[in-house]
Amino acid sequence: MLSLVSRPNLPVLPSKARNLWEHLKTVIVIYLIFTRLVKAERHIRARGVARSIRDTYRWILQEILLLVLRFPAARKRVESELAKARLTIEEHLVPQGPGVTRHLSLPEKGHDPDWILAEMAKMDEEAKSHADWRGGKVSGAVYHGGEDIQKVIMAAIERYCVSNPLHPDVFPAVRKMEAEIVAMVLKMYNNPNGAGTTTSGGTESIIMAVKAYRDWARATKGITEPEMVVPINAHAAFDKGAAYLGVKVHTIPIHPETRQVEIKRVARAINRNTIMIVGSAVNFPDGNQDDIVALGKLASKHNIGLHVDCCLGSFIMPFLEEAGFPVRPFDFRVEGVTSISCDTHKYGFAPKGSSVIMYRDAALRRYQYYVNPDWVGGVYASPSIAGSRPGAIIAGTWAAMQYMGHSGYLESCKSIVSTAKTIAQRIRTEIPELRILGDPPASVVAFAAAHGSGLNVLEVGDAMSKKGWHLNALSDPAAVHIAVTRLTVPVVDNFIADLKDAVRDAKVAPSGNGTMVMLYGLGQSSPVGPTMVGHVAEAFLDAMYKA
Repeated sequence: MLSLVSRPNLPVLPSKARNLWEHLKTVIVIYLIFTRLVKAERHIRARGVARSIRDTYRWILQEILLLVLRFPAARKRVESELAKARLTIEEHLVPQGPGVTRHLSLPEKGHDPDWILAEMAKMDEEAKSHADWRGGKVSGAVYHGGEDIQKVIMAAIERYCVSNPLHPDVFPAVRKMEAEIVAMVLKMYNNPNGAGTTTSGGTESIIMAVKAYRDWARATKGITEPEMVVPINAHAAFDKGAAYLGVKVHTIPIHPETRQVEIKRVARAINRNTIMIVGSAVNFPDGNQDDIVALGKLASKHNIGLHVDCCLGSFIMPFLEEAGFPVRPFDFRVEGVTSISCDTHKYGFAPKGSSVIMYRDAALRRYQYYVNPDWVGGVYASPSIAGSRPGAIIAGTWAAMQYMGHSGYLESCKSIVSTAKTIAQRIRTEIPELRILGDPPASVVAFAAAHGSGLNVLEVGDAMSKKGWHLNALSDPAAVHIAVTRLTVPVVDNFIADLKDAVRDAKVAPSGNGTMVMLYGLGQSSPVGPTMVGHVAEAFLDAMYKA
């Protein structure tokens, strides 16, 4: 059938132009293939051929299983199981019963202070169970310096409860205290001429470091697809920062005995897009320290950043040598170290919400800042993520550091580290079913099942929970750790006695349904196990905000 609408005469390209266009398309295709091959080569070089094949195989299985789980019958079963998990979490976290009062809207008239304090006391007792942190049965979490320092901190918080360092002209003392906190911590880490800022915690300190290196690499090297190289046992805040800031992460295996990152694998993972590498002193999972000197040499060689995570080591690591304990180099005296994070709210005994991120010099710190000179509300500039910040936390931190002083932190280091080493030694000599992971130098001790023992160490962890202990479960390998605090010092004998009983119970009558066992089992059950654990974690976060 003939068309009734005439088609316009399209211009015909000359043969030379057509050839040029074909060549251009070929070049574009070759470029796209080449860039993807380069990315694939870097990925394989960082992870190794065997691991890349395993990861690919696992990813394919995961996608297939996730596709299967979309079928109605499978989806219904998964949703049913997740609903049960959600209900269990809510029953554990959210107080239930006729005696529970829910405050879901503002009261018609304000209550007096006595009523408010009484209601708070009532809420403290509403939960079915909570760990006895005052009795020293909590791993880390509560870094309590004692009733005396608590009074000093509360007096400082009360004095500056409405202050905001965003307005240094209104609160000059808060500005001064914040600068002095940074200066004191820089001196502790042997870089008095360096630079830094305070943050709300270790996670923000780490994210700020990632942001600084990303922007530094973009400005000085033109890197637009940044990558970072991180030990697999480094803190999850590095992955979080990378997710927020668009940085690719290469996770590097650790030596199974020393628990240190494998330096040769780190070197192999570094490429033109690498902006930073990471080491811990000490890491959160097992409390061991990476070879910071070797990492520093790599960072110097490739002109990239080296961030040392001392969030947990905080006010322990800088005092180890003086306290008489062996310690390997980790601070700014190590060539190549360009930034360090230190939590003042851990072993510095400052109020929660306090950390310091330090840089070798002020030039690198500037890449952490956010500045907007064009905002219609005026020039906006902030040193970290937050705009307004609680000056009361800064005041409380400054007060804690002034109260403790060098001698106070030194004595604290001695007692805490001695306790941790006692726990490790007694496990080695008195509980043959367990083994210590690595050779932890500071305050954290992690234990796994001894090789060939057949013990499920997470059953031990669940048994310890029933005895009132609040410990941390680990994976790869399955293990449990305790972060020793001042509260742990007087209860070492109780801990060891309970641990022996827990090992016996786990061997004789394992329950198989404890929280640690079930979560770890779910995560290892199949390639979609981590996805399912992720859904459980989301349910936990949802329950945190259920009034």
